Amino acid sequence: MKIAYLASQVTLPGTPNRRDDAFEHDYMMDALRPAFAARGMTVQDVSWDDPEADWSSYGAVIIGTTWDYWDRQEEFLAALERIQAATRLYNPAELVRWNIHKTYLRDLEARGARIIPTVWLDKANAASAAAAFDTLRADDLVFKRQVGAGADGQHRLQRGEAVPDMPHPMMAQPFLPAIQTEGEYSFIFIGGKFCHALVKRAVPGDYRIQSKYGGKETPVDPPADDLSDAAAITAMLDEAPLYARVDMVRGEDGRLVLMELEAIEPYLYPVEGPRLGEMLAEAVAERLETAPAQ
Repeated sequence: MKIAYLASQVTLPGTPNRRDDAFEHDYMMDALRPAFAARGMTVQDVSWDDPEADWSSYGAVIIGTTWDYWDRQEEFLAALERIQAATRLYNPAELVRWNIHKTYLRDLEARGARIIPTVWLDKANAASAAAAFDTLRADDLVFKRQVGAGADGQHRLQRGEAVPDMPHPMMAQPFLPAIQTEGEYSFIFIGGKFCHALVKRAVPGDYRIQSKYGGKETPVDPPADDLSDAAAITAMLDEAPLYARVDMVRGEDGRLVLMELEAIEPYLYPVEGPRLGEMLAEAVAERLETAPAQ
């Protein structure tokens, strides 16, 4: 059986405009291919916008390194609906549509999640940014796109600094010093089961922990309380997704707070979690066995 790993033109090998961090795509493929082959499945990486792709020829499609969707949101969501009409899609389009807009954090907060205090800005300008500093009672804020990833279009501003052009709807949050001192934690869950965890740290002088900014990752064995807080986030979903990554940072009270629940196209750090490929292959096989015929 063929399984498609959904990529993008900016992450597929050999493309002229390949992203600097597309080596993470290669790491994922290296982890998935042998694990799926051991279960009689072949994994092929395909761009989500490939007009030649025959999605019905795949037993399932796994959303992977679709790392240009935030600038093509409606086109991307429409493509997922077409794929889901032709075969099984993991994670499903309805979950993606909810998770693609960071206002999902408000839903999780209503279900009991501890999130960073946030001001939502439909239009980010000097006036709305100044109001955000006042509302959050902070002098150091991070402005993020409401639909975005990888710190693209993100700005860290001190009170009184010039506000750069931010043409997209944004969210503003107080900067948490723990991101620079301790780092950001990622907890990876496959089919609702914990797989592995790691801490991501920025290079000195930066706060962005992504690899394209020089961030480094270290596997960790999380304390029971931290793992429990992360698992509680995934338990808030109606059903366990095939994969989810819970990103958290230490709050001032010593407990972890939620930064992101990544259920669309997160990098799942197979180098730090050598069981990832096997767990994903097992979870997909189980879902294909119990899924109704397409």
